[in-house]
Amino acid sequence: MENLVVLDNRLWLNLAVALGIGLLVGAERERSKGMDPDLSLAGIRTFTIVALLGAVSTVVSFWLLIVSVICVTAFAALAYAVRVNEHPGLTTEITLVFTVILGGLAMTTPSLAASLAVTAAILLSAKEPIHVFIRVAVSKAEVNDFLILAAATLIVLPLVPNELIGPFGAINPHHLWLIVILVMLISVLGHLALRALGSRVGLPLVGFVSGFISSIATVGAMGQRAKQMPALIEAAVAGALLSSLATILQLSLLLGAIYPPTLHALLAPLIFGGVSVVIYALVISVSCFHKACPEMDQPSQSFSVKTAFILAGLIALALMASAALNAWFGQAGLMFASLAAGVADVHAAAISVVSLAAAGNLSPENAVVPILLAFTINTLSKGVAAALSGGRDFAKQVIPGLLVQVSATWLGWLLF
Repeated sequence: MENLVVLDNRLWLNLAVALGIGLLVGAERERSKGMDPDLSLAGIRTFTIVALLGAVSTVVSFWLLIVSVICVTAFAALAYAVRVNEHPGLTTEITLVFTVILGGLAMTTPSLAASLAVTAAILLSAKEPIHVFIRVAVSKAEVNDFLILAAATLIVLPLVPNELIGPFGAINPHHLWLIVILVMLISVLGHLALRALGSRVGLPLVGFVSGFISSIATVGAMGQRAKQMPALIEAAVAGALLSSLATILQLSLLLGAIYPPTLHALLAPLIFGGVSVVIYALVISVSCFHKACPEMDQPSQSFSVKTAFILAGLIALALMASAALNAWFGQAGLMFASLAAGVADVHAAAISVVSLAAAGNLSPENAVVPILLAFTINTLSKGVAAALSGGRDFAKQVIPGLLVQVSATWLGWLLF
């Protein structure tokens, strides 16, 4: 008896969700057609009824739902054929059919159906802003760049093998392709930040946030932006350097999570390195303000595929060198292998060293130097990435900042 009550309660709740879906989508369509009853095919009553039709059809039989969808589709097609000369749009007709399906979905997965209905209502309501954004704000080149990024992520990535191949089994094509996507994505974020926030705030902010994902990829993306738009070089330099601040913050979190005594031993070097790079980035940012850095008034290329492949190739070489050292020298070469891996990712190298300390095979004090070496090598690799992606002018401003950071980090170790 209790099971029947629970079943009835669930049934009524799902029917209520279907009713809400019809009312929500129908209210938007009713508002859209305004006072002219001939402007739109259907309003709030029609959408509510078809949502309930989908729900009741699902309760009775799946095949009845199929018949209901076919019938509503036929009626919508007939209405469109009659009204095509006055109202050529298909939005309301497609939404009507979609509402039937959502009503049926509400009986099995109400949360998903409700989410889809809210999304559809938002898209319908935002018709004018979306049209203005696509037709006016976004250029054809930007749309093409976004399509390339989407294809690289949704089409190519699933097809790339996710296994170790190549010399010493060091290369995972799936991971390298993720690096390519990451560089392009950071460039796109920087591009959008430029459009929305301006060069003074946009690039430094994106550089800092993206540094938590991959600092070397962020440096490459900022270098590509500086090379493409030399007038924004100071802002791009600040973004690249602030990504190194993110590296220190993330490294501190990892050390504290894995083995806190190691963090205590490295606290002074990390503070020195973080403060120094922040000061250098602020000096560059102030210089940008004094020079009145121009804002981007014309759309530009969102990212460079060439830069993304170059950085992925650099990381692949570092991984092969690390695997080769490990294969040739075994346990004796583990430390050197981790340092070589630091070219690509300082966090991976630091984790391998801290793990030894956590296992009692290495004291926290003796773990400091290997981690600082890995950090130094990783920082130098960022200088290489800056030169490869942004050219001489970009590298001339980024590399001194990186050297200041490394020097301050070692100074903190020497003093404390």
